[in-house]
Amino acid sequence: MSTIAVVGAGPGLGAAVARRFGREGYDVALVARDRERLQVLVGELADEGVVARGFPADVRRPEQLVAALKDAAAVLGTVDVLQYSPVPHRDFMRPVLETRHRDLLGPIEFSVYGPVAAVQQVLPGMRALGRGTILFVNGGTAAVPHPERAGTSIAFAAESAYGHLLHDRLAREGIHVAQLVIPGAITPGHVRKDPAVLAETLWGMHRERHGFRHYADDLDS
Repeated sequence: MSTIAVVGAGPGLGAAVARRFGREGYDVALVARDRERLQVLVGELADEGVVARGFPADVRRPEQLVAALKDAAAVLGTVDVLQYSPVPHRDFMRPVLETRHRDLLGPIEFSVYGPVAAVQQVLPGMRALGRGTILFVNGGTAAVPHPERAGTSIAFAAESAYGHLLHDRLAREGIHVAQLVIPGAITPGHVRKDPAVLAETLWGMHRERHGFRHYADDLDS
């Protein structure tokens, strides 16, 4: 049995990834803040034949995230695929000249402390298995900083650096680390940025296991 943990699971990309990996026989651990929304999503996936469980946690509270992933492994088995893809808060996206040091706390908690806590929790299990995949999903400011979105530009850059370091360090252990950059908004019906299309892209990144950074669409899209 294989298990994927989707951190930041919601009805869009998270649900699409759950369906895509579920079709391949993966059990799915869904991690998000809202317990009731998780329960609804678990029920919808069950109706489609996907084994999923919800584990409430706020990614800005590392102890909650660690506990949720620990519970997920206890219930569903060792997490061998981790996807970190929560949607940033709008208040992270202040213009650079209006961004004070206190305004960066939330973005850093969200995009640095959260990923590090999640990876550190699942990594021992992946190492014991001798395999694993860690997928980071970010917006376009991870690749090209935007002066009107300073918080995500700064925090995504740090998350990208962390992911790239992991990619270089863990490849020799059979653990693949990759990043998908999605410029603009996830858009139902879009030829490249529809949730189901993005889920297929992430499945391909997991299976093909080459390179760190991948783009869902052109950066100016």
